[in-house]
Amino acid sequence: MAELPEVVDVVIAGGGVMGASAAFHLAEAGVSVLLVEKSELASGSTSKAAGGVRANFSDELNIAMGARSLDLLADFNNRPGQEIDLHRPGYLFALTTPEDVATFERSTELHHKFGVESRMLTPQEALELSPLLNIDDVLAASFTPNDGHCTPESVVMGYASGARRHGATVLTNTELTGITLSGNEITGVTTSAGNVRTSAVINCAGAWSPTVGAMVGLDLPVVPYRRELLITEPLSDDFADLPANMAFTIDYSTSLYWHREGKGLLMGFSDKTVAPGFDFSRDPQFPEKLAELAYERAPRLLDVGVGSGWSGLYEVTPDHNAILGEWGNVSRFLYATGFSGHGFLQGPAIGEILRDLYLGKQPFVDISPLSADRFSSGGELRPESNIV
Repeated sequence: MAELPEVVDVVIAGGGVMGASAAFHLAEAGVSVLLVEKSELASGSTSKAAGGVRANFSDELNIAMGARSLDLLADFNNRPGQEIDLHRPGYLFALTTPEDVATFERSTELHHKFGVESRMLTPQEALELSPLLNIDDVLAASFTPNDGHCTPESVVMGYASGARRHGATVLTNTELTGITLSGNEITGVTTSAGNVRTSAVINCAGAWSPTVGAMVGLDLPVVPYRRELLITEPLSDDFADLPANMAFTIDYSTSLYWHREGKGLLMGFSDKTVAPGFDFSRDPQFPEKLAELAYERAPRLLDVGVGSGWSGLYEVTPDHNAILGEWGNVSRFLYATGFSGHGFLQGPAIGEILRDLYLGKQPFVDISPLSADRFSSGGELRPESNIV
């Protein structure tokens, strides 16, 4: 295990996709970096993600960051250099109300504005891309053919390994316990492994980010909610009609989703009845709840056995959009949190943005509307509609 450095330019709290991506992009730019993760890399929300990567959003910033991340993931084998099992069969949202159709028609226009390939489909066209879909009451579907899914842990390990190659120190089982200030300037941090002198901290602690924010007096309205998913047993010959590139499919009205995962399927939904909290326990009723949704939208899913599954945390904000930026009250305290379920897919772009913010450069997109200030100073909330 690497030794704790005495001094670094930047300390990053959190070893999920945000922290690892930031560490890589900063280290690649010649910045000395220490990343501390209180458990193992990707052990928080990242490793529990469904792996979806997309630009199919309703908010312009999310579209831009999703599209940029897709470009970076497509080149991941070369930079930083890691196999991530990227599949791009597209994202398909099945829509069952006129209001939802109108929402995605507006989103499609925005997609085209940002150069994202996107189109609305008839129910029959949707069925051809996702043969498990029951289209009896489907009015239309939204399809972005360049979206898909990959392996979250591999993305984190690739970025962490790349960061180390560029000189960063990445420490697991090491917790950030305090931030030392002189006036409004950061002078160091305290960790469970010792003290480090630094003038900058980046909060990438996900569902635990409010604790880090509180160290400098910043209130981050991030609330954890448990989300769960299942992996099925290998598909039998009865499912030979399913294309290998079957679209990542979401029933928009219920959030039921599924995509190919190895020889089986990965499926889940967002259970809105779950109370907030750091509860990682498996819901014994989850398979039954999932089956009720599948019975209506994809009844053939009921014929597949359950193999494994897990639960994780969404880090949710009041408008289901990220909190991203640099705090004005304490010099060089940056934050990237509250991604509300679409953090993994935006991680590559967020690493670039944090690098540029630290270096004083203009990021590829104006992220000022995502500042934490929007919740405390009467700023404008940015509700994201295309959430799962």
